[in-house]
Amino acid sequence: MTVAERAERPEDAREKLLHYLKELCLPSLRKRFAEEARRAERETHSYEQYLLNLVRTECEERRAKRIERLLHQSRLLASKDLASFDLKRLPAKVARQYQTLLDGSFVERSENVLIFGGTGTGKTHALCALGQELVRAGRRVYFRPCSLLVQELLVAKRDLRLSKVLRQLSRQEALIIDDIGYVQQSREEMEVLFTLLAERYERGSVLLTSNLPFSKWESIFKDAMTTAAAIDRLVHHSVILELNMPSYRLEQAKKAKDKEAREREGSAQGKDTGAG
Repeated sequence: MTVAERAERPEDAREKLLHYLKELCLPSLRKRFAEEARRAERETHSYEQYLLNLVRTECEERRAKRIERLLHQSRLLASKDLASFDLKRLPAKVARQYQTLLDGSFVERSENVLIFGGTGTGKTHALCALGQELVRAGRRVYFRPCSLLVQELLVAKRDLRLSKVLRQLSRQEALIIDDIGYVQQSREEMEVLFTLLAERYERGSVLLTSNLPFSKWESIFKDAMTTAAAIDRLVHHSVILELNMPSYRLEQAKKAKDKEAREREGSAQGKDTGAG
């Protein structure tokens, strides 16, 4: 038996264990091994069970921190999550399509998700909620409003960094482009957007929302040939959701107005009763 293999005093063993766990970058094990040892002793766990409990905790905490980091980097709107998304508002066919997307398998196939609908129909919420679920499954997602993304690409092109930015975006498994066509852009602006879509074709998923149907996309890309090429790349491997329904915001505003009217009416009736 070597000197290293001999039994050491508990305090010496603890000191060295802390050192090795720090060297191996195992913070959860370093923080919990003593507590878990006492638990194992109380519940007569085997050595294997003791080690399993420690390693499981380390892996779970690492995964939680990674997801927290990915959510922050994604720039997704945190308030627009799945819990607050009203699936019952969606048409039955769209709801089934959407629930199928939640398993994230479309990302593995580099398929696109295209959501069309009028203002306030929940397009952005739908994609942000989907994006958050993808992140929680460990996938890299990046969200940008189309107008901001285009400006960032233009600046990169001006500074001769466009290739670098496109490479950085290519690392995102799902790129969410919100409100394409909502703000009319110049031909130069649309050229950099087309370049991005061409770079991602069959290499990574694009998820986008638009209030304009394909028939009006020539107003986005400025000429018929570029429009057809952009649509072709997006549609080739895609799932298309059409939110043909009333504005959620208008519905909520109407409900609030109706509630206020009922409260005023009730208050007036109460005053009349009191006066009588």
